[in-house]
Amino acid sequence: MSSHWGYTAENGPAHWAKQFPQASGHRQSPIDISPSSAKKGSELNAAPLRWRYASEKTVSLANPGYCWRVDVKGDGSELTGGPLGSDIYKLEQFHSHWGCTDDKGSEHTVDGVSYAGELHLVHWNTTKYATFKEAASAPDGLAVLGVFFQASDHPHPELEKITSLLQFVLHKGDRVTLPTECDPSKLLPSTKTYWTYEGSLTTPPCSESVIWIVFKTPIEVSRDQLDEMRNLNCYDVKEECPCNELNGKVINNFRPPLPLGNRELREIGGH
Repeated sequence: MSSHWGYTAENGPAHWAKQFPQASGHRQSPIDISPSSAKKGSELNAAPLRWRYASEKTVSLANPGYCWRVDVKGDGSELTGGPLGSDIYKLEQFHSHWGCTDDKGSEHTVDGVSYAGELHLVHWNTTKYATFKEAASAPDGLAVLGVFFQASDHPHPELEKITSLLQFVLHKGDRVTLPTECDPSKLLPSTKTYWTYEGSLTTPPCSESVIWIVFKTPIEVSRDQLDEMRNLNCYDVKEECPCNELNGKVINNFRPPLPLGNRELREIGGH
């Protein structure tokens, strides 16, 4: 197996644990969310989840070869409350996962059903850790907000600021500066009910350091926007297109759900 992991039959999720042993752990993500078995709670008995983002800090859009990713200078952003308690988590980057068709692409599923894609806003615990890297190896080091993409005829206006630039980062390693500020809070659904559980990164090294907060309500994105994502290439401009089953495209870049095991899944009703 090459050192480069991916999503093909040769280097996909089924093979990751050979090189990244944490991938076979008992606290892995994503999971299939079963709403009926989630423990229900309300924000009345916990501090509400709160976030604040500085949209001028969204810096650049990159193609790392397996998704698109927006890197952020996290100063001025904070995520706190809910399952995070009083610790303050700072936004590091956000990225997305998607399928080749509208009926798959999300990493988390709900009662076995997939969405067309899933957005992940990755934060790290600045209260307890000095760097993102240090946080990424601690059990409470990271917090990821997950948002489902529902395919529709309506483009998502804030996401358009990113998808309109994907044509400039077609190859692995490409990066562009964002010409207009993108406000991450506008990528979140208006209904704030969420599921939360303790899990892992869904890409290697699959570190078991993530407190997951997955919003129940999807956001609508257009099929054109999804097609822009599906047009990205997983190889460098100087490399030849790998003749794999994905034709060198970044598609189906989602890890299948893993067992919840004895972990607790909670549903928190937001306001």
